[in-house]
Formats: sequence, C-alpha cells, structure tokens
Amino acid sequence: MATEKNVMLEQAFAQWQAETEKGLARFPERKNLAFKRLFTPHDVKETDYLEQIGFPGKYPFTRGVQPTMYRARYWTMRQYSGFATAEESNRRYKYLLGQGQTGLSVAFDLPTQIGYDSDHILAQGEVGKVGVAIDSLADMEMLFEGIPLDKVSTSMTINGPAAVLLALYIAVAEKQGVQPQQLSGTIQNDILKEYIARGTYIFPPVPSMRLITDTFDYCSKNIPRWNVISVGAYHIREAGSTAVQEVAFAFANAIAYIEAAQKVGLKVDDFAPGISWIFTADLNFLEEIAKFRAARRLWARIMKERFGAVDPKSQMLRFHVHTAGSVLTSQQPDNNVVRIAWQALSAILGGTQSLATCAKDEAIALPTEDSALLSLRTQQLLAYESRVTDTIDPLAGSYCIEALTDQIEQAAREYIAKIDAMGGAVTAIEKGYMQTEMANSAYKYQKAIETKEQIVVGVNEFVTEETQSGEYLTVDPAVGEQQTVALSRMKAGRDNAAVTASLTALRQAAQGTDNLMPYLIDSVKTYATLGEICGVLRDVFGEYKSEADF
Repeated sequence: MATEKNVMLEQAFAQWQAETEKGLARFPERKNLAFKRLFTPHDVKETDYLEQIGFPGKYPFTRGVQPTMYRARYWTMRQYSGFATAEESNRRYKYLLGQGQTGLSVAFDLPTQIGYDSDHILAQGEVGKVGVAIDSLADMEMLFEGIPLDKVSTSMTINGPAAVLLALYIAVAEKQGVQPQQLSGTIQNDILKEYIARGTYIFPPVPSMRLITDTFDYCSKNIPRWNVISVGAYHIREAGSTAVQEVAFAFANAIAYIEAAQKVGLKVDDFAPGISWIFTADLNFLEEIAKFRAARRLWARIMKERFGAVDPKSQMLRFHVHTAGSVLTSQQPDNNVVRIAWQALSAILGGTQSLATCAKDEAIALPTEDSALLSLRTQQLLAYESRVTDTIDPLAGSYCIEALTDQIEQAAREYIAKIDAMGGAVTAIEKGYMQTEMANSAYKYQKAIETKEQIVVGVNEFVTEETQSGEYLTVDPAVGEQQTVALSRMKAGRDNAAVTASLTALRQAAQGTDNLMPYLIDSVKTYATLGEICGVLRDVFGEYKSEADF
C-alpha cells in the first residue's frame, strides 16, 4: 500500500511539475531563489523519526535540549551592552534589568579585548568606544555594583584575556560574598575564531590553547555552573561565511579545543557540559531555523561518536543567539526593527537558550537607551504575545525544514572532514583555508547586492532621499582621560609590593606547566591591572603575528 501511494505521489508531482513548467513562459519565476521550488514527502522519505528528529531533551536533541523548552521558561533575554566607563555601563545594566532583562552580556572596549590598559599609547582614541573599559578590579567592582552575581548570569565577550576577566569576575563575586559554585555565565574564550574572523588575539595559538585548557580544568573543578567557553560561530558568520560554514568552522574549532583538553589529561564528560555557543540569526528565515536544528543534531553525534561522551549534557548544543549586526543598514534605520524581529523569531523557532537582539541604530552608533529598550521589547513581545512558544519545535515535520536540516548537517560534515584531512582547525587556519572560504562567500554576497540579485530595502532598491536625524549615543572623548586619571589614582593607593609579588609568581607559573587560573586570581586581587598581567604573559608567550597569505 505504501509503495502504491508513493507511486501515485510521484505521478501527481510529475504532472504538477509539467503543468507548472508550461506556465513559466507567461509567469516566470524570480531568479537566484534560495531553495528548490517545492518540498514534498519525497524530500524526507528516508527520515527515521527517532534517529534523526526524536523528542526534545533526548538525543540527538534536534527538537531542543529541554523536554518542555519554552513551555517551562523562556530563553534568557541577554542584551549585549557596555560602553564608556564601568559606572555608565552599570547604569545601563540596572536599567535593562529593571525593564525585564534576565541576563547580562558585557561588551568590552578594544583596548580591554587586546589586553591593554586605558593609559597605553595604543589605547588612545579607543577607550570606551565599542564597549566598557576595564583596567583593574576597581573597574570590575563598579561594573557590577549593586548587581548580585548569585542572582544573574553574565556572558562576557572577551577572548585573548578571557582568563583574566574571569579572574576579575571571581574576585568581584568573592567581595560580594558569593561563592564560585554560585556563579553562572560564560566567557567567550574562543581564540581560534579570532585568528580567522576578528583579529583581537594576543598570544600565539599554543599558549592561547593552554589558557583555554587551564580555564576548562579550573572551572570544571571550582565553578560547576560556569560555561568554560562560548564558541563563536557568530563572528564567523559576521565575517562573511555561509550558514553551513558558520556551523562547520565553529565545530572544527571546538573539536580542536576538546582534543587539546584531552591531551592534557582532561576527561570529556568533566568539561564538555561547560561548552556553550554563540550563533548568529541572519536574514534567511527558513535556513536559519534549519541551521539551529542541524547544528544541535550534528554536535550531539560528534560528541557521542567521535569523543565517546556519555553524559547527555556533554552531547547538548546549548547556545546563545545574537541577531546579525552586519545586515543592519544605516539607510532607513527603522527598517532594522523589522529585520531584527524576524531574526529573533528564527532563533526562537530554532530553540535558542539565550538571545540578544540588536538595536535599530547599531549601524550608525551605540544604541541609545530608547533603542536598547525597543530591542528588549522585541524579545518580550515574541515571548508573551506571539504564542509561538506554546508548543515545542512547531516547524518540525515541515518537508522544507526537515530537508534543509538534513542538507545543512551533511554539508557541514563535509567541511569538517576536509579540515580533519588537513590536520585540524589550527592547521587549516595556518593555511588560510577557512579565511579564504569566508572571503569568497563574502565576495559573492556583496556582488549579489551590487548586481541587485540580492535586494536590500533602502540600500539598492526602494531608496529614499534622507538625512540622518534623531539622537545617537556617542562616547565622550574625555572618557579616555577620565579612565587614565582613575587608573593612576588606583595604582597610587594599592599595595605595589603585593602587586609585584603576584606578577612574579604569575611569570614563574607561565614559564612552567601549572594551571594559571589561581595565579591570575591572586594577581587581580592585588589590583594588578589587565595590562600588567597581559604584559607578563606577553613577555613569556610572545605575541601572535599573522603570516597567512590568502
């Protein structure tokens, strides 16, 4: 009977195709469409429900990592924010928390990201511009003043000096009377994507990997609720990759971290539950939903089949999503409100655990308080009014979604296999492979915009004469001077002998094989600065200089 029905379906589909083709001369389809014309049961006829789709909270986690998903609790609403001084950022955090935000996501300025204090010559003109300036424990104390760290989870977008910022966070918590085991959150700590996508690295790959594995080891033993790394798929996508490359390259990097941890004797089920992720939500609504589902399934299989992970938490892909900033336009910025809304919806339908939505004015300046609030309200409207969260994975079973999920998983597998054949992610990065693939994808996308194969409303079509109006947030240039003065005052009041002793101990440990986290914690408690600590590590480890020619 089933075979007979399949034959009837094939015949009916062939007839429909023939009739449709006849009409194309009169009603031609648009060119360069993203998907095939129609998905049918034939596109998913090989699907084994239990093996490939399954149930939420159960391997392979295609339908979500929690049994009831958003029916029990919504995702963490974690807006990305931070600018100028710790005091100003603290006010913004308290405002957003007061408006219903449920987690923090800290943006650090460029000097902090590359391990320089605000008074360093290379920091001039950059202090507090793209995030908050953090020079020492004094700044970190102010950043979280009045915010109980046992009650809120914190994500910190930091890479090269991630271990130092974690040490600062631990020290602040201790001053609040909060025990390490009470802390929850994550540090990005994904240095490999810095070499291919962002460039805010400090040290060469080998010592950078040591800092990461030291963090894995320390957190698994002392901060059990802390996510030891947030693997940055987002930044790979923002640098120009496709959805498939976003998954594949991020997974290849994560595989390298796990292998590095295993080489120093760590057991996968001891640290893998602490691996978290950050993905982007781009504009292709259906593809993005399928991407999240495919990524969850593929990662579960990698952890089980490749690394022998037994703990279900090790197999779970738990991720934060940030809506894509690269697709926002300075032209007609109000259009960004709509873009952000459907990007956020794709993340929700894809089963994210945490979400940050861009603000409409981010293509122009730092978000104002009003635009930051509208961005948060976008999440709240989707949560409380859309009703899409009332059932789990509502698009499961869609011929289109399931077929796209399968395609993305397979294509990502093929990329990972290529990278494995090269010797892994580090070797592929050194050869410029991933960088070249991303650059080619970015070029194709930009060319499509310039030829109008890809319409961007307000940019290459439906353009209007406009002048920028409204209020935009800019950082006062005096912030750099203020931060420098405060830093000088802090140094004058600290116990400099204790600082020297802690940095000496750190240097000796860095020259050996000890886990560096306890030494970093000791150093920040003396009010040794970020720049001083990273300076010691620079002396021992050296600095990374890119030599890839691609």
